[in-house]
Amino acid sequence: MNERELIESRLEAEDGTIFRDAPEQLCMLYPSPYRVGMSSLGYQTIYREINQNPNRVAHRAFLPDDVEAELQARRPLMTYEGKRPAGDYPIIAMSVAYELELAGVIQSLTLAGVPPLAKERDERHPIILAGGPLTFSNPLPLAPFVDIILMGEADQTVHQALDILFREGDRKRALEQLADAIPSAYIPSLHGDEMPPIGRADDDNLPARSQILTPNTELRSMFLIEPERGCHRGCKYCVMRRSTNGGMRTVTPERLLELVPERATKVGLVGAATTDHPKIVEIIDSLVDRNIEVSLSSLRADRLKDKLMAALVRAGHRALTTASDGASQRLRDLIERKNREEILMDTAKRAREHGMKRMKLYMMVGLPTETDDDIDELIESSVEMSKVIPLALGIAPFCAKRNTPLDGEPFAGISVVEKRLKRLRKGVKGRVDIRATSARWAWVEYVLAQGGQAEGEAVVKAVAAGARFRDYKRAFESLPEDRPRRALVKPGNRIDRSMQQKRLRVVS
Repeated sequence: MNERELIESRLEAEDGTIFRDAPEQLCMLYPSPYRVGMSSLGYQTIYREINQNPNRVAHRAFLPDDVEAELQARRPLMTYEGKRPAGDYPIIAMSVAYELELAGVIQSLTLAGVPPLAKERDERHPIILAGGPLTFSNPLPLAPFVDIILMGEADQTVHQALDILFREGDRKRALEQLADAIPSAYIPSLHGDEMPPIGRADDDNLPARSQILTPNTELRSMFLIEPERGCHRGCKYCVMRRSTNGGMRTVTPERLLELVPERATKVGLVGAATTDHPKIVEIIDSLVDRNIEVSLSSLRADRLKDKLMAALVRAGHRALTTASDGASQRLRDLIERKNREEILMDTAKRAREHGMKRMKLYMMVGLPTETDDDIDELIESSVEMSKVIPLALGIAPFCAKRNTPLDGEPFAGISVVEKRLKRLRKGVKGRVDIRATSARWAWVEYVLAQGGQAEGEAVVKAVAAGARFRDYKRAFESLPEDRPRRALVKPGNRIDRSMQQKRLRVVS
């Protein structure tokens, strides 16, 4: 089945797709395949937001499943609702979730017939507008490919930005107006490397929720909705910590429940701290009473008491997934992750008592100051928990992110991470399932997370060479040592846009 046939098949399976005509049309591009993009709550929310304007319509496009075949055949990237080449739209709006999606940005724009680098485009080409989770940390590597980045929560600023872009025909004047009108709009051609503050949506815009249900996603026909936004905890590695947009904002159970459609049979409660919602048990029980299967993200071990555990079992959970993040108590204290070993063990016992079949703990390896002793403590505690309930560890190498207290901390090293994983596997002797993400690709993510525009441009070379690890390594190693480096920015220390505007006016 080719890509066009896939589009038709997927559209037939969707429920909630918006088909209509409007004078202002744009392409909403997700730089990963359909199954990933349609599992993105933010992408679906912005899709609905744009379509609420009676004069405006958004048509979706995604990175093809077999992108190499599409590139070789030189078939244009097509939109789903419009059945038009993405490059024919005056505006392409992209949602970028994390650093490794930059390859998809380049490939998607290439398929759309748009030069990936903004400096190679002119008035003939669409304006490229970007947003998404990446903007909460470091979007500088994305900057070479876009004209505008809406930082942080774009539920409202997307309307302001599109109003200006559709009204103003001249690209340069439109960008200048955006810089003046939207404090959280980052215009690389005007602002260089200086980051604006992160945008915050009004509470009236909450909660984000699905628009389209489809079986062809990672989450299979699940209606997603956020009971809360943000996080009030202070984990030092996390870009969603309490310093971002004022901590956690909750949605009332009444508001949330009225927004879950009758057709929903599965609901995903998603957010950075869902189990910290003070009414989370009430919400789960109310959904279960409607014969709805309920899934939750971000289960915090210290919140998994008997009432919540019983609600999870009623909702259909047979496995428990939570996080420890640090290999030892010393490291958990270092990163301010409020999970003591006794809490994790107590959670394992509760999971077994409530009939859970297994437990999974997310973990990081390669945190600052980590040693073999920390890994040995993890081995000991994991083996003990595995005696209570079958245990799996989901392990990711630590990557320091911008806008966190650990910004600028070095990557532990590919060989170091691999040695520690080997030590861990040997220590648990098969009694614990170890599932680890690649240390090599974590290093690529780290370079981009800590990088600037030069690192972003290097991805163009890596993708052109084949987008393998060695291609990224060569591209990064070929960067000049005297290239501009981004400054470290601690939480709450974003550039003051009022001062920035003064500097821009002086320069102009």
